Amino acid sequence: MQRYGFKLFLKDEATVPEYKKRHTEIWPEMIEVLDKAGIKNYSIWNSGKVLFGYYECEDKVYADQFQAESKVVAKWNHYMQDLLVSEKDDSGRLVPVIETMELMFYKK
Repeated sequence: MQRYGFKLFLKDEATVPEYKKRHTEIWPEMIEVLDKAGIKNYSIWNSGKVLFGYYECEDKVYADQFQAESKVVAKWNHYMQDLLVSEKDDSGRLVPVIETMELMFYKK
């Protein structure tokens, strides 16, 4: 299992309570997509307007592709676009700006 970290950014007008509320009420079909993509131990942390995400998966290429092709993920991204700094992808869909992070230290 490989570990991955990333950062997302809340828009200036977005609130942390609203972001948290939406994830407390995450759609069951979104959880199903994450499961089918092979994503495990997924968590998101907050510090001001910066969100830090962490997850584990065996095959990141598969997980990324599965999510990119998912209509549920596209719908979720649309639902979250008023909260997250986003940009258009190659197909013209709005997707959150994600900064990947490199693992610097791990202690099991």
